Amino acid sequence: MATTFVSVPLKKTTEVDLAKPLSKFILNTYPSGDTQAEYVKAAEELNKLRKNAVGRPLDKHDSSLEILLRYYDQLCTIEPKFPFAENQLCLTFTWKDAFDKGSIFGGSVKLSLASLGYEKSCILFNIGALASQIAAEQNLENDEGLKSAAKYYQLASGVFQHIKDTVLTALNREPTMDISPDTVGTLSQIMLAQAQEVFFLKAAADKMKDALIAKLANQTADYYGDVFKQCQYKENLPKYFYFQEVLPVLAAKHCMMQANAEYHQSILVKQQKKFGEEIARLQHGSELVKTVASRYDEYINVKDLSDKISRALTAAKKDNDFIYHDRVPDIKDLEPIGKASLVKFTPVNVPMSQKFTDLFGKMIPLAVQQALSIYNQRRADLVNRLITQMRESTNFANGVLASLNLPAAIEDISGDSVPQSVLEKSSSVIQQGGLQTIDQLIKDLPELLQRNQEILDESLKILDQEEVTDNELKAKFKERWQRTPSNELYKPLRLEGSNFRSTLDRAVEADKVVRERYGNNSEVIGLLCKPEAELNAAIPSGNPTKSLQGSEVITLLKTLLASLNEVKKERETLENDIKSVEFDMSSTFLTALAQDGAINEEGISVTELDRIYGSYTERVQKNLKKQEELLANIQSSHEEFSKSTQSNNVANQRDEMLKKLAAAHDQFVELLRNLREGTKFYNMLTEILLKFQSKCSDIVFARKTERDELLKDLQQNMAREPSAPHIPPAPAYQTAVTETSPVPTPAPRTVFQPKPQPPARPPPPSIGSTFPGAPFSSAPASSSAPAPTGSSAPPPVSASPASIGATSGLSQAQGPPYPTYQGYPGYYPMPVPMAYNQFGYGQYNMPYLFQPPGQPPFQSSQQPQQPGYPYPQQHYYQQ
Repeated sequence: MATTFVSVPLKKTTEVDLAKPLSKFILNTYPSGDTQAEYVKAAEELNKLRKNAVGRPLDKHDSSLEILLRYYDQLCTIEPKFPFAENQLCLTFTWKDAFDKGSIFGGSVKLSLASLGYEKSCILFNIGALASQIAAEQNLENDEGLKSAAKYYQLASGVFQHIKDTVLTALNREPTMDISPDTVGTLSQIMLAQAQEVFFLKAAADKMKDALIAKLANQTADYYGDVFKQCQYKENLPKYFYFQEVLPVLAAKHCMMQANAEYHQSILVKQQKKFGEEIARLQHGSELVKTVASRYDEYINVKDLSDKISRALTAAKKDNDFIYHDRVPDIKDLEPIGKASLVKFTPVNVPMSQKFTDLFGKMIPLAVQQALSIYNQRRADLVNRLITQMRESTNFANGVLASLNLPAAIEDISGDSVPQSVLEKSSSVIQQGGLQTIDQLIKDLPELLQRNQEILDESLKILDQEEVTDNELKAKFKERWQRTPSNELYKPLRLEGSNFRSTLDRAVEADKVVRERYGNNSEVIGLLCKPEAELNAAIPSGNPTKSLQGSEVITLLKTLLASLNEVKKERETLENDIKSVEFDMSSTFLTALAQDGAINEEGISVTELDRIYGSYTERVQKNLKKQEELLANIQSSHEEFSKSTQSNNVANQRDEMLKKLAAAHDQFVELLRNLREGTKFYNMLTEILLKFQSKCSDIVFARKTERDELLKDLQQNMAREPSAPHIPPAPAYQTAVTETSPVPTPAPRTVFQPKPQPPARPPPPSIGSTFPGAPFSSAPASSSAPAPTGSSAPPPVSASPASIGATSGLSQAQGPPYPTYQGYPGYYPMPVPMAYNQFGYGQYNMPYLFQPPGQPPFQSSQQPQQPGYPYPQQHYYQQ
């Protein structure tokens, strides 16, 4: 019994460079080093794997299927590790419909989507298709081939079923017909039916019990019958099912497997002495195989099964007629045959390949990356808050000391020299560059700001230009323009751009504040940059108060100021310790993702940050409280000190100058820190904006590629469509002109001169019955048909010797239907010699007929008509 199995064709795709966009994302996301280089190499390996999987013809072998399985597994593992989306990492995949072969007006139907889920669905389809092809190539004559075929058919069934369940979610739009839920659902059932048939063939080959074989065959017939009915009732299946021998094969196999079930059931009932039922089942089986042989013989050969059933039926009838005389029941009255299903589709579980190795095994998933990003932001906010508190406390303490002119007041005993604290502040300012450093940093800020603004403007400009183009095409093609509108797609990017714009605006305002502070303090800062002699000259001399030297109040103030300096140094150490804290949360988030399938970032981050930075927070608060107590004691002691000092105008002027110098030093330190932080901020923002610009450029390029593909498809579809539903009827005046006006003559160079046409052949003469010696006898003309009346009737042609052997029904054989057009006259029959064709009456070989005297040959009382002959009438002369 020869059988046929349905196999599915592979989908075809276009080349996509995976290495370039993935490598670009890796370089922009991960720091340079061995890990980054390893990820870039993995991206190149993935690109090679895709080329091997879909960029070349695949053999119907396990090794080809293994490549597809490895590529699908790799797609599943990288999906959570890269932000595949139209507005992020945009990769456009184009696949053609597997069942659409196209037409002369355009290519086959294809769909382009920037979706990794679409790529996965198409690869899965090819896995199922190739599995069906490998199964169809198996040798079903041996046990190993039967096992392999059953395995691959069940794998194909499971793959198609998985596509049916996931394709709409993966694409978020209408797919091509080959991967639509109806199509892949039907294919899944066909593969399952064929797997069941393979189990039936194995049971028959192993000569199992007929009861089991009958149940397997009956179940197989049901599978084929169900899928055949679905193909009949579903209107949105590919034409492949109707015109590529699928439906006939399904119908034939339904009948054939039912016949097998009846045959094996007849053997079972024969053993049970039910000879009438045996005959009924064999008769039904015989009818089924006759149906297959008469309708589907070109698809399935059932001669062996038919002969087997016929022999069994003949023997059963003979035995029943001569021995058993058992009544043959109607087939409808028989007990139904049982069913046994041994197949189920193989579920899709990743990894599908036994040899799979993740190329990006060390890369953390995107959900963990996002959780880490939010955690790092929470950590940065916490650290900045602690550092800001400490720096503000330091500035506050410096301000209080400057307002009290400490420690210069207790150091200025002589009244005519520069206090040591002021000299130290001056030296610190000079070492850090003084005004020149501040001026250069302030000068660089506008250039850095302008560079960032230009990058941001250019990024948003390319988005605007592409959006304008998309809106124009949408207005032109209307509902035909089926893709995500640019204004919706770019919302996240525009929101990100707005945030950058707001950040730059806040930076501009902060720069103005820095410039104002610098303008207010630049003159005093300039004094600190001068040599000690000039600085001493700029400070007014005061009346010395040497009597206070070594007093208890001065000693107390020096002690308190030393303690305050210790508190400041402790804060600096604490700030460095807080900045240096490092803790990798990757393992924590990965564990949470593996256990729960999701990450509660807020709960985990808050708990871990409190555990890590809780002790530092307590130390900061203790330090701030200690400073508060010291400042209170310093202010109290300074009041006592002020009462003991002399108060005059010169002393007050000197005191004010020393306060200004101390405050100028603090302002210099603050300005220098702010400007350096601003410069660092602008440089870091430049890197971020360049990545943003690259992201915008990539998505616009991907949109342009998608736009070109969509335009090409629209043009092909428009070329296939008729210009109008019907051609309107021509007006009456055009019809009249067409009938009466001569055909216009074309230009002389395009005129093809036709060859001379011979005259039309006259009708063959009738054979008279009275002609003596005629080899054929014929009835008189009057008995064959009534003579026509009227003036148009041709005159009778009398019998002549030339008509011997001729019959009225013979004529020259006609040639094939040659084309006739201007410049090509058509078919000319080849003249045949009279010796070989005495019955032919061609245009050039008509024999001379006998004519009465006085009448030219071929002439009668009426001239023969020569319709359509382009030359003048030719005369015939008697010879």
